[in-house]
Amino acid sequence: MCSSVKKITYWSPHINYVATVKAVYNSAASLKKYSNNKYEPTIIDAFGEWSEFYENDSKLNFYKLYNSKLIKKISSRGFFFSRIKYILIFIISSIPLTKYLLKKKPDYFIIHLITSLPLLLNYIFRFNSKIILRISGKPKMNFLRYIFWRITLKKIYKITFPTYETYEYFKNLNIVEDKKLYVLYDPVLNIKEISLLLKEKIEVAPDLDQYYICIGRLTKQKNFSFIINCFKNLSLNGDNSKLIILGNGEDYKKLNNQIKKNKLKNKVYLLGHRKNIFPYLKKSKAFILTSLWEDPGFVLLEAIYTNTFVISSDCSSGPKELISTDKGILFKNNSEQDFLKKLEEFNKLKKDEIKKMKIKAKKNCKYFTLFRHYKSLKNLFQN
Repeated sequence: MCSSVKKITYWSPHINYVATVKAVYNSAASLKKYSNNKYEPTIIDAFGEWSEFYENDSKLNFYKLYNSKLIKKISSRGFFFSRIKYILIFIISSIPLTKYLLKKKPDYFIIHLITSLPLLLNYIFRFNSKIILRISGKPKMNFLRYIFWRITLKKIYKITFPTYETYEYFKNLNIVEDKKLYVLYDPVLNIKEISLLLKEKIEVAPDLDQYYICIGRLTKQKNFSFIINCFKNLSLNGDNSKLIILGNGEDYKKLNNQIKKNKLKNKVYLLGHRKNIFPYLKKSKAFILTSLWEDPGFVLLEAIYTNTFVISSDCSSGPKELISTDKGILFKNNSEQDFLKKLEEFNKLKKDEIKKMKIKAKKNCKYFTLFRHYKSLKNLFQN
């Protein structure tokens, strides 16, 4: 390998599969695919959380930091156990991560999730690597975080944001100089992969010809309890609309009980996690995003790309940048009344109106491809 090759290392330890995991993998994959060997990406596997990826992928480099049976045994469910797990990852990773950065000396070290550890280590040891911090979603600010960032962010190279709304929010905090802030769209859309997945033949259910669809982890953020209540009201008013929810999570039992209690078993279907969501999206009447917050929402982009009409909450921070009055339908966040009103408006749209809105929405997708992400990332390295 020639000396001009730049070494790029990604840090993203995770205890659940979240959108950031896919963003990290696709970002590394874009460097590998399009850089003509000018960049050599490596993803750090902190405690085995990336095993599913490197066992099925020989193209990307994964560096095993350590193997902790203790961390693997601890449940990731619930606030208490997840926080215990995060703390253990922080403590156990400290020494091996320090050794890695001092020995390997990557040119750029891109950090996602549990970013406090590399920020602290960089402040103490002053690594030669240029640190790039990715902030996803509006951070919940408190006094300790403000002080910590005020001190540690002075010594990093850049901070990236997936949406302009989050960028502007952070900029107004006046923690670091503006020249360090950069909008970097996530590499959500792997066009070749999606094309193949769309060709898979999947039978949704024999009795479901037309349905609305929601996709995401069954957590408070995704707000699926809200949409179930909305479909309860639709059912009470004689509307036979059906809803499919794809995803797993800690709220499964709660949501399932809500469906049973409101006698919606033939209206709302919890189908669990699906590796290939695209055939479900393609056959649906519309994709509904009910999240309390997103940044910008991976499945939202995937729905738009597959020419699925989108009805989304106007939550912070991202859907408003992708969906507007001529690209889809936005409803007031967490408002059942406004959602039902907007759903009625959708059902009154003509086919040609829906088609035009889908086309306009899809134009935004070009910013979220792997190739466009690679070009933006390359510019970031050169600035």
